[in-house]
Amino acid sequence: MARRKDIDGSMSVPTFYGKELRWQREAARLSLEQLVAGSFYGKSHLSDIERGERRMPLDLARHVDEVLKTDGYFERNCEDVRRARLGAHADYFVDVVEMEERALDIEEWDPALIPGPLQLEPYIEAVVLAAHPTDSEATVDAKIAARRKRAWLFEDQQAPENWLVLHESILRQPIIAPDDMADQLAHIAEVARRRRSFPQILPRNAGAHPFMMGTTRFMTFADAPPVMYTEGMYSGQLIDDPGLVRQYAKAYGRLRAAALPPDASLKLIEQAAEDYRNGKFPDRLE
Repeated sequence: MARRKDIDGSMSVPTFYGKELRWQREAARLSLEQLVAGSFYGKSHLSDIERGERRMPLDLARHVDEVLKTDGYFERNCEDVRRARLGAHADYFVDVVEMEERALDIEEWDPALIPGPLQLEPYIEAVVLAAHPTDSEATVDAKIAARRKRAWLFEDQQAPENWLVLHESILRQPIIAPDDMADQLAHIAEVARRRRSFPQILPRNAGAHPFMMGTTRFMTFADAPPVMYTEGMYSGQLIDDPGLVRQYAKAYGRLRAAALPPDASLKLIEQAAEDYRNGKFPDRLE
């Protein structure tokens, strides 16, 4: 029988909260399955909360308090834990950031923007201000730092293997100055050459294809079922229903089949970077 991993409650507010949750559950002699019974959540979700790796939703906190008879403790404190985990990331994205650290593989589709961990500072600033034009300079700086902190996902040798499908319009419609765009695309090419990240470009003339919508990401894990995450400008949703994740994964396979192979895609990215650098500008979309 595998030895259960202890929780170090001194590491952070979420781990302190999670350790208390496990203690109360075990004191009541309940399994994870028994505690979530009657809620809309699975045992893996609750296990992640106990390890400080996922936030406690308000409705689940109320359910836990009712079952464990903890006099509203988990409901009263779940908002403080959420704020402690939030940092400069959007509330709906916090769980994704923590899942990234445990992912074995990440597959992503981006129809309009370069993925966040691949973005350099000028690109991040442009994206942040487009969505939040009234943000203070300090807030923008914090968001830039938080996004660059996630660069390890593509730049570290121990990072998850990443497969990316990017729409060709990302190369052809610059959102920053030409020299900055050249640096940005050259950075993607440099990361791709390390063979941990494999970008594929979906040509602009590919016609109808799956995921003609917002950003989509799949994550697989060694000790948990795969999940899918989809995001709009001000919202995001994690999907962990096995049937839905499997259906979306099949659609992602069809999307990759419609995209250019990695080697051809890398050449296209490098050529676009060179064109921006030389003031030629890649062919613009009609």
